[in-house]
Amino acid sequence: MDFYEIFNKMNQSLNGLTHLDELIQKTPRKIDPFKILISTILSVRTKDKNTSTATENLFAKYYTPIMIAGAELEDIEELIYVSGTYKTKALRIKQVSKIIIEKYSGNVPKDFNELIKLPGVGNKVANCVLIYAYNIPAIPVDIHLHRVSNRTGWVDTKTPEQTEKELRKIFPKNLWIDSNRLLVKFGQQICRPTYPKCNLCPIIDICKRNFSKSFTKIKKKK
Repeated sequence: MDFYEIFNKMNQSLNGLTHLDELIQKTPRKIDPFKILISTILSVRTKDKNTSTATENLFAKYYTPIMIAGAELEDIEELIYVSGTYKTKALRIKQVSKIIIEKYSGNVPKDFNELIKLPGVGNKVANCVLIYAYNIPAIPVDIHLHRVSNRTGWVDTKTPEQTEKELRKIFPKNLWIDSNRLLVKFGQQICRPTYPKCNLCPIIDICKRNFSKSFTKIKKKK
């Protein structure tokens, strides 16, 4: 399977940026690994728009690990409220900031095993930091990437962690960094959770789960 060709076809059908690319674009002079880390923690179980708003609100007032570690928890909660599960996220963000100061001298680690030790940081968040902050090859698997990979038949897995493991075996390593950017957008715009746009899908001919016929029947019944 030629993933270079597949990725190229998919890319031509998409528009816009991931929320992390938008974040980087707003501060092109120097990528801030800490901001990438916090924004990715905020992105868990919420929409990109809400993640961006919460990140902007937080960093407009507190923009360093020291500032966030010293901030009142209630104030952080109010600033990130739009991201959802704000109480849990606020606590984790404050804890993460303190650990980065005390254990890593204010610097976000570049090592996956160190990153996942941080509160609220799982495989997806850690891998996003590696890619977007340090340009280190990794495959962050969120719900979109997990769904697309299973629908196409590239993998047959139950969890994002299993999907990541299998994709590492089949994706060429020099496509790992682009896989998150591409497949997240593809899952949001084309291969959606419900009513996927199979009529616009550039890889429908190799898709294991072609929903176009079944969804056409559902629409007719309505």
